[in-house]
Amino acid sequence: MTEPGKRIRIAVAGLGIISRTVHLPLLQRRDDLFDVVALCDLSPTRVTELGGRYGVEDGRRYTDAAAMLADGGYDAVLLATSGSHGDLAAQALRAGLPVLCEKPLAYTLAEADRLGELGGGTPALMVGYMKQYDPAVAEAARLLDDLGGPERVHAVEVTVLHAGGDRQLAFANLPPAPGDVPAGEAARLRAADEALLDAAVGADPRARTLYRILVNSVCHDLSLLRLFTGAPATVDHVTTWPVRPGGPAEPSVDISGQLPGGGRYGIRWLNLPDYPAYRETVTLHHARGSLELVFPSPYLLNAPTALTVVDDHGGGERRSVFRSVTEAFEQELVAFHAMVTAGAAPLTGIDGGAADIRTSQQVVRRYGELTGVAIGGEAAS
Repeated sequence: MTEPGKRIRIAVAGLGIISRTVHLPLLQRRDDLFDVVALCDLSPTRVTELGGRYGVEDGRRYTDAAAMLADGGYDAVLLATSGSHGDLAAQALRAGLPVLCEKPLAYTLAEADRLGELGGGTPALMVGYMKQYDPAVAEAARLLDDLGGPERVHAVEVTVLHAGGDRQLAFANLPPAPGDVPAGEAARLRAADEALLDAAVGADPRARTLYRILVNSVCHDLSLLRLFTGAPATVDHVTTWPVRPGGPAEPSVDISGQLPGGGRYGIRWLNLPDYPAYRETVTLHHARGSLELVFPSPYLLNAPTALTVVDDHGGGERRSVFRSVTEAFEQELVAFHAMVTAGAAPLTGIDGGAADIRTSQQVVRRYGELTGVAIGGEAAS
């Protein structure tokens, strides 16, 4: 374990949108805690560009993440590659490297189980659910605890208006996707992910599409449910429907069921590519009022999440709003530093990540039961 308070050397694998717009700028901002010493991406052009921008030596710029992990020379690793992170996270843990892992942690429970064995029960891996570190979420959790805890929650309602990436990222002025990713390597990684998806939910494309939505996006809402109330006790209803005939391949999704304390939850993830802006609302209703969280696009650093508290005051309804411009992603990095240097437990480690994979597979299984779509792999168990 690194000395508490010490600046740690970190390697970053995967230099796509989330690293460009969020992780690398914040690691640079928090250079009191982090020193970026190695970068990796399949695109040589991207590695060269960002390596130069962030002062990474030529010899520590990689196009093979496994080679970067094998070389070592740093204290921790951030995994922001696409697809499952099971293999790379396992390699890092075997090397004794703490991991900050973007979602999805893995596609299969078997991968998560292997990571659990490698983690040895110590805080060795944090799943990148930055919304759990949002100051408004922390305040909502504190208020819920004051009310008596998860058992006081009557219902949780989640609505995600998922605007297209071009809408969410118009401000970022990102360069075009690089054209120098080796075709053979990209095909190999796609094939590996396809095999894992088959092992997770089977071969039906509708099941795979739903599962990808769950583990790549809805997982954030599952993580908030776990934080506030515990993981869903049941998955009772699942519906998907297209945005429009001939529209995008990803449908909208509606899920509902029972919470561990007896309340109900509903998650409505609406795929709206032409919607003007991303918006996510998570509302906890209890007998005496509500706690409503409204999240902006995650790429807008320091844009505040609004927590509206509804309660009784003098016989009438009172609404008060809490906002903080403290960035959730930055708070996540601070918590990761504390995990690396002081052994502080993350809000979601391997067990929590596995719980969200398990819930996602339960959703897919229920979808198959209700629609007749053939479900295979772990989800069929």
